[in-house]
Amino acid sequence: MNLATITLDQTWQVALPNGQQRSFSGSPQENALALQEFLATESLEGGVIHCEKPLILQRETGVFELSQWLTEHLNQPFVTNPTTDFDKVAAEIPWRLDYYGYRPGKDEYSVESLLTVGNGFMGLRGTTPEMEISDDCYPATYLASLYNEAESKVSDRTITNEDFVNAPNLQKIYLVIEGEKVLLTQDTLSHFKRSLHLKDGLLTSEALVTLADGRQLAIETAKVVSMEQIHYYSLRYRFKPLNFSGKITLVTEADGAVYNYNVARYRSLTNHHLDVLATQAMGDKALLIARTKASKITIWQESQLTSSTLDLSNLTNETSSEKVKQSLTLDAAMGHWQEVEKTVSVHVYRAEEKVPEQNLDQSEFPAFNDLLQGSSSAWQTLWEQAGITVTGDLMSQKLLNLHTYHLFVAASPTGNHQLDASVTARGLHGEAYRGHIFWDELFILPFYILHFPETAKELLLYRYRRLPAAKEAAQQIGLQGAMFPWQSGLTGSEQSQELHLNPISGQWKEDHSRLQRHVSLAIAYNVWQYFHNTGDTAFMRDYGLELLLEIAHFWQSIACWDEASQRYDINGVMGPDEFHESYPGAEKGGLKNNAYTNMMVVWLFTEVLSLQANFDPAEFAAVQEKTQLTDELLANMEDIRHKLALDINPEGIIAQFDGYFDLKDLDWDHYRKTYGNIYRMDRILNAEGKSADDYKVAKQADSLMIYYNFSKNQVQDILTSLGYDLPENYVTENLHYYLKRTSHGSTLSRVVHAQLAAMVNEEELAWKLYQEALSSDYRDIQGGTTAEGIHAGVMAATLFIPLTTFAGMDIREDLLTFNPDLPVAWSSLSFRITRLGIDYQIWIGPGEMRVTASQDTQIIIGQKNVHLLANQPHEALYGFTENP
Repeated sequence: MNLATITLDQTWQVALPNGQQRSFSGSPQENALALQEFLATESLEGGVIHCEKPLILQRETGVFELSQWLTEHLNQPFVTNPTTDFDKVAAEIPWRLDYYGYRPGKDEYSVESLLTVGNGFMGLRGTTPEMEISDDCYPATYLASLYNEAESKVSDRTITNEDFVNAPNLQKIYLVIEGEKVLLTQDTLSHFKRSLHLKDGLLTSEALVTLADGRQLAIETAKVVSMEQIHYYSLRYRFKPLNFSGKITLVTEADGAVYNYNVARYRSLTNHHLDVLATQAMGDKALLIARTKASKITIWQESQLTSSTLDLSNLTNETSSEKVKQSLTLDAAMGHWQEVEKTVSVHVYRAEEKVPEQNLDQSEFPAFNDLLQGSSSAWQTLWEQAGITVTGDLMSQKLLNLHTYHLFVAASPTGNHQLDASVTARGLHGEAYRGHIFWDELFILPFYILHFPETAKELLLYRYRRLPAAKEAAQQIGLQGAMFPWQSGLTGSEQSQELHLNPISGQWKEDHSRLQRHVSLAIAYNVWQYFHNTGDTAFMRDYGLELLLEIAHFWQSIACWDEASQRYDINGVMGPDEFHESYPGAEKGGLKNNAYTNMMVVWLFTEVLSLQANFDPAEFAAVQEKTQLTDELLANMEDIRHKLALDINPEGIIAQFDGYFDLKDLDWDHYRKTYGNIYRMDRILNAEGKSADDYKVAKQADSLMIYYNFSKNQVQDILTSLGYDLPENYVTENLHYYLKRTSHGSTLSRVVHAQLAAMVNEEELAWKLYQEALSSDYRDIQGGTTAEGIHAGVMAATLFIPLTTFAGMDIREDLLTFNPDLPVAWSSLSFRITRLGIDYQIWIGPGEMRVTASQDTQIIIGQKNVHLLANQPHEALYGFTENP
């Protein structure tokens, strides 16, 4: 291979394959920068670093080992002191997430989010067992749909918030020497490395701790949440005195005195959500039972300790009202490892479910290695079905793996089976948005629809079970049908905040985000996508059709006829933009004729009427009767879908809402120079005593969002059905008009704009925006939001773009269609999907592709119909008018 050889000594020596040599004699920081610049000019396939011990670099963006830093900046594999074949070591780089050092605070919180392990039922943040809740770090155990409501005093008002509860912590293990707890801090850590193995969800850590008196300890840990046996996780904890022998006490706890602390702006609110009902210990086992204060959900956790080096019969067990403490004092010999394993079982019982009688389970818990082995096998099955492989771009591959991994943690076929939960906006990784579920499902569901349709159905059933709450919400404001909440939690009631804290100004203000009624259109779109790509008529008959008709009924009931314009209006809503909550100076929230909302309503009504024409008449009539959606109301939908109003200027710019063009323009250059990070322009303006409502400024794509859901031709059909005729280049003009006025305050914004840029053949812009979105959590580009949990929506969307934009796959038509447009940086792209019961394997290279289907079927490549024979690869060229 064409590799550089780098030797680190007093001077750094670099040898290139062509015989050229170079030396660097500055400080390590200076040498690293100079080395990167030098290697960037050479045509290499990576490099090998030889040194006495790995070199750790302190950079503004984090702490890096030199080979890691070169790999990320040069996008080629560099390895340090490889003990096996270079290719084997390099192949593992996209499958590992390594973090060096300890940067307490928001940076550490972000690392913990990205190192989270889980299985869809539970998620454990990427802390080590010693860590405790503080401003420095935040251990947390999250269980799907574990919510609790609590009252708080804010600005002389009592408000109620539903929180995603941090469950009791049974991960806690630490050492005590001469009465002093061994803590991992910046002062004590001489070395600290954590590694997440993406293939099997194993999190490992290694620490070198130096105490105040000079004594040193090596501590190694490993943590796995089983993807096979979803109610179990296990820890392995090892320690070794390096320069002393003496008595050390090993302590492990079941800690029920936990509280919510992840999101700084929520900390002034009520954050204690648990009552501990029971604590018990017997031998090597412990039990802690807790219950949420208001929702009365019971969390039952048991643990068992095992050891190959320690006599656990000498354990001392202590119980208090909120904790179980198990400790063992031993004579630790210098240079000898001591090890303990702790396996934990976790079960949740909702208020209406029967809780077992209190006693310690007498059965043996699975050992760490057994749990890891079974979990690894389950992970392998998931990767085979949903992994995306690219060649030629190492960092894209790593981030694609990272995003796929975290979607498995957020929801999985094993973890979410009959769970009655959906994917929260921040996964099982943090507490932003209080762990609620909202329109991010629009971006998330396609991943499961195409790879794990049974899981997608489980996620949709979460919404169906909350249909009564959505119908009640509509009735409370005098409307019909189902009005799903912007933020949904345990019961499906509206959980959006009434007041929102601006962290820049420190002031609380009214929050109108619940007016984003388009969340119900996202649910309808996901129901349609699921049915269209699975053919699951039983689901549609029993659940899906009812959801669509109730949602359609809501929009039919909210549309108002305007005699003056001879069109229907939809008033009092917010669009996806989110910065605009009301008109300038208005006391009441809401806007008129949000373009995205109105166009989605046209699509929904069209689909409902199509289903009426094509579904079994008796079955459709039965759902009509159940939903009270009469033929007269359906006829009114037909009228509305041709006469809903949009505001479009002579240049073909589709206004976000009526009156948008009357708003003031913003001096973007001024704000960039003044603030640097202007993602949240709404908060900046509010802190200045102004309002985003007054300006043409957007958080994310709004009108343009319609092009994420539909092709250009489909959007044109919607506009045509409304009677609007726009200029030929209106899509390009709209893209650039809104790009100039968008702050990208949501990471999803870049994904939507990237797809639209590709649609109008601006490949460089599409690639730039896509790469920013792909690295948004890994680089934490929003300055700390990853600390509050990963962005599940953007992670799922960045996995969808390679399939739709780069592979050119369209799953919205009757036949599966491909029009590939492979990025220059990618040599090839391959993936698998399942559609209408047929498994497809797709490989795409420059100008050619190969498709294998599990059954005889037809697809479209370019403009050509292609007949596929079962299990026989079909090769085709693309980018040509005709295949030769």
